[in-house]
Amino acid sequence: MAKDDFKIEQEVLPDKGVVLLRLAGYLDAYTFEHLEETIADLFAKGHYKLLVDLQNVEYISSAGAGVFVGTLSEAHEHSGNIVLMNPTANVREVFELGLDAVLPGGRGPRHRLGSALILFRRTAILAET
Repeated sequence: MAKDDFKIEQEVLPDKGVVLLRLAGYLDAYTFEHLEETIADLFAKGHYKLLVDLQNVEYISSAGAGVFVGTLSEAHEHSGNIVLMNPTANVREVFELGLDAVLPGGRGPRHRLGSALILFRRTAILAET
């Protein structure tokens, strides 16, 4: 996969500096660095509260999922969080295969964007609409 097969849109939400990342395409060994760089740039700017919309992610590999695992502790160290929303069935399956221990709630409650915003005081969850 080429980097062009993976897209990231950013939007700073008016709710306490929360950044919404809309991902699309394939998040895998060829594209995960683009997401890593984006998150590192956001952290460098002081944005540690991230909502990640996965509804247009067609595929995620362990390398792609590892970006969230690898950045979650840094977000927590700065009173932030990473909340994953709207996973496709394929994406949800990857998290349910072992990563829901790190990102609890993989099979848990369904949340809309508004209710996901209040979850930053809890452990990061995998939320869906």
